[in-house]
Amino acid sequence: MSSSTENYGVIVGVDGSAESDAAVRWATREAALYGAPVTLMHVIQPMFISWPIGQYQATLVDWQNENARRVIEQARKTVRSCVEESRLPAVRAEIRTEMATGALIEASKTAQMLVVGRRGLDALDRVVLGSVSTGVLHHARGPVVVVHTDDDWPRENGLPVLLGVDGSAASEEATARAFDEASRRGVDLVAMHAWSDAGMLAAVGVDKPELEGEGQELLAERLAGWQERYPDVEVHRRIVCDWPAHRLLEEARRAQLVVLGSHGRGGFAGMLLGSVSSRVAQSAATPVMVVRPR
Repeated sequence: MSSSTENYGVIVGVDGSAESDAAVRWATREAALYGAPVTLMHVIQPMFISWPIGQYQATLVDWQNENARRVIEQARKTVRSCVEESRLPAVRAEIRTEMATGALIEASKTAQMLVVGRRGLDALDRVVLGSVSTGVLHHARGPVVVVHTDDDWPRENGLPVLLGVDGSAASEEATARAFDEASRRGVDLVAMHAWSDAGMLAAVGVDKPELEGEGQELLAERLAGWQERYPDVEVHRRIVCDWPAHRLLEEARRAQLVVLGSHGRGGFAGMLLGSVSSRVAQSAATPVMVVRPR
């Protein structure tokens, strides 16, 4: 097992599934943007086998090890196929035998980011978000990107990065990352703020124009410093009165990446993932980056 102090660059969890392959392609392009290495990590889940098939455990372990080598080799081929040779990042591979979620969370502590497919080979059709991707979204250290099969993505060429802004500390970290991603990709940034997540304000006599003005002011304040740091990024502001997850999912169809904080308004120290981030990561076809605290 590698030392916990080692820098893994961009880690991508691989298991041979279509969504794992899509995650490898996304992670490779991301690593190329940052000049970072990419680490292909496959985790062999421990098996607990009892009588009457316990006698075959050694054979099953051999199969797991051989399968792990095939998965890593497939992922290496995917890396080589998705960027020009001159931009290929350094590639590492690691095979661990432990619980997958725990291994990825531990590695994330010194990684630039962690990339996973939404679901893996053991997922059931009724499962929206796989157990591993759910686990790392709630507990990883640093940015986590959830990738669906790239057949579902909108085409990346020229599409903006979409940022959800709610004014929280988690949102501030996401804002920094979103500006950097947009700058490196040479695309615009769409910053969206939902100034209310209640659709019944008019019915209870709330002054919507006043609240909307406050939302515009908050968004301007949150973006001002970052716009100065990244003058090359053109920013488009969206102020909406709607459920945040709903509007983010709508806008995500016209974006190449969605960037969110790990929890926002109403969050508290023990809340590990907000409902907005969770729903968008589950449902958006576009890759979603949830910026978790270190």
